[in-house]
Amino acid sequence: MFKTLATLIVGQNARAEDRVRDAFAIELIDQKIRESEGSLRAAKATLASLIQRQRSEEKQRAALKNRITDLTKRAKEALESDREDMAEEAARAIATMENELTLREETLDRLEQKVMRLRSSIESGHRRIIDLKQGAIQARAVRREQNMQVHMVANGLQEGAVEEAEELINRVLGKDDPFERSEILADINRDLNGDNIADRMADAGFGSATRSTADDVLARLKASKK
Repeated sequence: MFKTLATLIVGQNARAEDRVRDAFAIELIDQKIRESEGSLRAAKATLASLIQRQRSEEKQRAALKNRITDLTKRAKEALESDREDMAEEAARAIATMENELTLREETLDRLEQKVMRLRSSIESGHRRIIDLKQGAIQARAVRREQNMQVHMVANGLQEGAVEEAEELINRVLGKDDPFERSEILADINRDLNGDNIADRMADAGFGSATRSTADDVLARLKASKK
């Protein structure tokens, strides 16, 4: 029983965590990008320090080589002048410097490898951050679209509401014109009262006109110009 409850609690916590991550996905993405940029800045600072140390080692190696070259030349001159004591002293110093030079060469090799690896990691991290920012832009666009859809649904702009609105519009537009209907009713009443037949007979030329026509108006206008 206890194991079952523990399993249910763990599952509920996991679902709650998923809901929180979904709700704050954009904020979490931005935070991860900031953390990645912080790590990248730290890596760049480390790389700069390594390169600075590498340059310092290279300068010391060059100076050491110059000292060895100079002291070797002086030791040869001492041997030529039968000053073997000074040549031996110079030889001991040259041996010490050569050992130091070997250590500095090894140090430089290790520094060069570290610089190359770190530089490669920084370049890779830089590209990944660019990809993350592009992904964040797309995620924001998708989230805006989702929010818009939620807003539309919340405000009733959904398929059922649209169909209902279209139906109401069609009902309004499909209704009969009351003015046209009244004209038709008036014509029917005139037919029933016999008024309409007099108009039709007058239009056919039987009897005097019962109403003004366009021809009458035009004739009157022509007469007024004379």
